[in-house]
Amino acid sequence: MKIYNTLTKKVDDFIPNEDGKVKMYTCGPTVYHFAHIGNLRTYIMEDVLEKLLRYSGYDVTRVMNITDVGHLSSDGDTGEDKMLKGAKREHKTVLEIAEFYRKAFFSDCEKLNIKYPDIVEPATNCISEFITMVSGLIDKGYAYLADGNVYFDTSKVPNYNDLSGHSTEELMVGVRDDVTEDKSKRNKSDFVLWFTKSKFDDQELKWESPWGIGYPGWHIECSAICMKHLGAKLDIHCGGVDNIFPHHTNEIAQSEAYTGEKWCNYWFHVHHLNDETGKMSKSKGDFLTVSLIESKGYDPLAYRFFCLQSHYRKPLVFSYEALDQATQTYNKLIKRIAGLKKDGEIDNAFVENAKNTFIEKVGNDVNTALGITCIYDILKANTNDISKLEALKSIDYVLSVGLIDRAEKLNAQASTTSNEASANDNISPELKAKIEELIAKRAEAKKAKDFATADAIRGELSEMGVTIKDTREGTLYTIND
Repeated sequence: MKIYNTLTKKVDDFIPNEDGKVKMYTCGPTVYHFAHIGNLRTYIMEDVLEKLLRYSGYDVTRVMNITDVGHLSSDGDTGEDKMLKGAKREHKTVLEIAEFYRKAFFSDCEKLNIKYPDIVEPATNCISEFITMVSGLIDKGYAYLADGNVYFDTSKVPNYNDLSGHSTEELMVGVRDDVTEDKSKRNKSDFVLWFTKSKFDDQELKWESPWGIGYPGWHIECSAICMKHLGAKLDIHCGGVDNIFPHHTNEIAQSEAYTGEKWCNYWFHVHHLNDETGKMSKSKGDFLTVSLIESKGYDPLAYRFFCLQSHYRKPLVFSYEALDQATQTYNKLIKRIAGLKKDGEIDNAFVENAKNTFIEKVGNDVNTALGITCIYDILKANTNDISKLEALKSIDYVLSVGLIDRAEKLNAQASTTSNEASANDNISPELKAKIEELIAKRAEAKKAKDFATADAIRGELSEMGVTIKDTREGTLYTIND
């Protein structure tokens, strides 16, 4: 396998620290709101990477954190506390907000066939680990106390900018959003390890520490959680490109200062999903979620398929037109697979060759577009259908777009459709014409993204005693008894 390594700025051969075993860490969500589909593109690609490693024979342990405390808009304790913002918005406690959106996040992951990590650790479970690490950094001379907060001294780290590839002068001061400079820092790139001085009088979650009552900085969470479960050496660390600076840059600095050795060998970053106005962001107000696109009739796995058509290191622009096109391609593919017969004996040599070809192509820097090409190559191959089905099932472990599951459902649906058509044979020609006219108008409304009209037509049909069901083959209807 080969992976583009943000640290080396090139595609490197993947060689884990321990033969056959891979320690993998992915930055988890800040659970103050629903994840938007831009966030979830990153988790889809990380999921592919993990499954590809397992498919290639590696024993993978994947850890993910849940940020449920202390994620501010900047390291200078300025901007909004995202967890507190969510709690105020919904008139709940921070922990209630965290639990609700944690469940919502993993529900979205399940719809997208994203595997649940081996270990998921909320930050609020690890306060003692954070305090131990901050204390160790102070003892080693890498951290200092100023105006009630504990800061990491980046001047002590000569390779601080290696991951980002930029000088400190080129980058914003330890932030991801607009900030004002923290005058308590010795160096403008220094960052907070532990807060005791907060601008939020109603900061809900605080703990006792050697430096006073307070809460951890954002960056210390990932390092300490990772070391708690995976030890001092890590193989792969994943996240979005917006995590490169300052979050992952700061993680490297504090982790290597704490352990005294190189911490992580490979850094895997997924590029942004943009909409037509630019990068997707929750701060824009109304944002795209899995539930929203699902409510508009899209299969979440069609969105996953849409993401896999593009390389993870390239920006991807989302539009409903692009999703429509991906959905059309996906549905045609599923229909083609549904037509394969299960007769005969499986050609195991063909299946094994298909697997090896898939690993070779996709294993070159997680090239999922070539993985989709492998699907079509299997379908065109000169072998029997049952061998094709077995090969498709094998590689779909990695792609996870439901090739076999959706095909089986389509076949079952076709059988149901036949029965429903027979049940509707006795209705009058006038009623049948009226129903089909309304269904056609609803289809036009949906195509025009006029979902209010589409919903109104569904209601009108329901009042007529007609139940409709949208399928990949079109809209079906039944007359209620």
